[in-house]
Amino acid sequence: MVTIMLVCNAGMSTSMLVSKMQKAAEAKGLEATIFAVPVSEVDAEVAKQHIDVLLTGPQVKFMVKQYKEKFEPDIKVDAIDMVAYGTMNGEKVLGTALEMVGI
Repeated sequence: MVTIMLVCNAGMSTSMLVSKMQKAAEAKGLEATIFAVPVSEVDAEVAKQHIDVLLTGPQVKFMVKQYKEKFEPDIKVDAIDMVAYGTMNGEKVLGTALEMVGI
């Protein structure tokens, strides 16, 4: 079981990517919880549940350094690849997240 949190400006633009990542996880037979939140809810989500990977959308990529300082090594933090985000390539983004946690 892996928990992946995507962070974006308002939590809306990543919802389609979440759906595609969930489909990719199901195709692999992987148990995964994948969800998106706006920047304003990151701390609350981290406080209430275990999160393995935090990926930021391109529009909030500037937050990566701050999140790394705050949450690593407990939570792996990175930005979503811009091409994968732009093409809504859920399989590629899921693959990146799984690599980050060694799955």
